[in-house]
Amino acid sequence: MNLSASLRRSASDLLTAIQFLTRVPVPEQPYATDSLARSVKFFPLVGLLVGCVAAFLNRALTPHLPRLITAFLLVLYFLLITGCLHEDGLSDAADGFGGGTNREQILRIMRDSRIGTYGGAAIALSIIGRLLLLSYLPALQVAQYLIVAHVLCRWTTLPLSYFLPSARTQTTDEYPGQGNRLAKLTTASALVSGTIFSFAVAVFLLRAQAVAPILSAIAITYLTAIYYRKRIGGVTGDCFGATNQLAEIGVYLCGVWIV
Repeated sequence: MNLSASLRRSASDLLTAIQFLTRVPVPEQPYATDSLARSVKFFPLVGLLVGCVAAFLNRALTPHLPRLITAFLLVLYFLLITGCLHEDGLSDAADGFGGGTNREQILRIMRDSRIGTYGGAAIALSIIGRLLLLSYLPALQVAQYLIVAHVLCRWTTLPLSYFLPSARTQTTDEYPGQGNRLAKLTTASALVSGTIFSFAVAVFLLRAQAVAPILSAIAITYLTAIYYRKRIGGVTGDCFGATNQLAEIGVYLCGVWIV
């Protein structure tokens, strides 16, 4: 593949990542069975873009509003820009793992579009938790933590999709879902490049303080991966969303903890 074709393909992969992770309108990309898997290397970059806009909003709103109100508007922005993609995954995963007793039952509950008690509680705790943590972050470092959180939380999809197989397969599920387009399809080069990029952004913005958020993201990814593997034998799209949400909260918690 020549340089021009490689650049066009990379641009298409980036637009696919933006289209999948956000509600930002982008030119329609030609569908390919591996398009989402190829785009995963750009997930942390999309997180950087989302985080930078949040940092700008925080800077614009902070002089005029109480911190809790600013935090509320930031969370609202995250919900709108992502179309509640990750909240939906967290909710479905909470319902499935909370209400299911075996693999088949868990996957069936996750597939159900209705929200249950565990899912409702998970969304409420996620939103409230982010509101409180954002309002208590060090005032001079809110922008840095916003960016780092959204880079690292989207990075979690890379190791999960590299190491874990899909919990749903064409042979066991008529509709395997989006997770099937990522699980075990992420390449080693995508994992390495995405990891270097994500950790470099964290270190650049937080210096020595980046150690805790990075370790937090790694720990959450590792622990949830073990849990998913044990309960359902792999991952689903909802699992990716749930780990994403937990990692974002974990980074904010690190910022509040060190004060």
